[in-house]
Amino acid sequence: MSVEILQPGVGAVPGDHYLRATPDTVMWGRLPCERDAAVLSISPGESVTIDTVSHEGILEDQGKDPLAYFTGKGVPAASVLDDAVEIAATLSRDTMADGPHVVTGPILVEGAQPGDLLRITVEKLAPRVPYGVISNRHGKGALAGELPRGEHNVSVFAAVEQRDEGLVGVLPVTEGGPGLVEFVLAPFLGTMGVAVAGDVRPHSVPPGEHGGNIDINLLVEGAVLYLPVQVAGALAYVGDPHFAQGDGEVALTALEASLRATLRFDVVPREEALAEFGEVTGPLVRTEEYLVPTGLDPDLNEAMRRCVRAAISLIRARWGLDEHLAYAYLSAATDFDISQVVDIVCGVHARIREADFAGVPRAAASGVGDAPSVGGSGAHRPTPDASPTPGTEPTA
Repeated sequence: MSVEILQPGVGAVPGDHYLRATPDTVMWGRLPCERDAAVLSISPGESVTIDTVSHEGILEDQGKDPLAYFTGKGVPAASVLDDAVEIAATLSRDTMADGPHVVTGPILVEGAQPGDLLRITVEKLAPRVPYGVISNRHGKGALAGELPRGEHNVSVFAAVEQRDEGLVGVLPVTEGGPGLVEFVLAPFLGTMGVAVAGDVRPHSVPPGEHGGNIDINLLVEGAVLYLPVQVAGALAYVGDPHFAQGDGEVALTALEASLRATLRFDVVPREEALAEFGEVTGPLVRTEEYLVPTGLDPDLNEAMRRCVRAAISLIRARWGLDEHLAYAYLSAATDFDISQVVDIVCGVHARIREADFAGVPRAAASGVGDAPSVGGSGAHRPTPDASPTPGTEPTA
């Protein structure tokens, strides 16, 4: 195992602040809302190194004992995270009503107000352990009713090893057999969000206008996520760390494993945000190459339509294209990817290549008439009733 074990307080902490994952700084199964007190306050432009803890290994159907669970897979006891052990031993959740995810936060960003955008830049993502878990459980996933077979829950342990090309995940060809299937890791945080207005904590599974469990695998180091601020101070949080995920996340979870994330938080005032992107009502990603609007809806077809509308809106606001020309461009040159189909609310994201518009003058957002807003998440913000069917909890 060549990965350094990043126990709490051990290893590099490159951020301006360090936020550990403790029973006092995390939520399990629910996401922050307006009434929740911040566990850290920062100024815009500051970075925070945040310890995140994967839910895999601490869940009830795995024994709620990560030390026993992972040592049973051959992991040395010293390589099991102390904070995962403490969270499992100290906290509990309603397995019939709450989600599985552990999120660290919320973080108050001074000056952020509703109407602004919170810009989260992913500066560093460091694996905390050299192993993870991929699960298919509770009859969920793209093949619900087919897999897992019978009434079984399947949690597949995957080791992480060093190769010349970097860290790879290793899976056996047969259960208990030698590891021969290797895939390169691309760590990212599946959950990145801001608190919702009101006094009800959303379920941790379905994403929405607030972000949350968006599971967009483009959010690797160097990427940026824009989220519309819902409450004063934004109250940001992160969790659901992944080592790797294919678009769709079809079995239910990705390669789930704990990360130490260093993120920079900035506030984009509303007028600047409008000039840059037009009206943004849901998660918007930016990579070195792409602008990535999203569409979210329980119906995958509707999520796709929402994403197309959001992409047209963004292109019109940013570059001033006529609506039919923006639509034509998307059809000819833009990939629409399925983020995930397993989180109650499905996600689609579009990869708009910014270089294609290098010769196009920037347009004023106010000049695009009544173009629809960017984000495409519609009215599907999680509510206190947005819980999975009792006893069949999603875990993606």
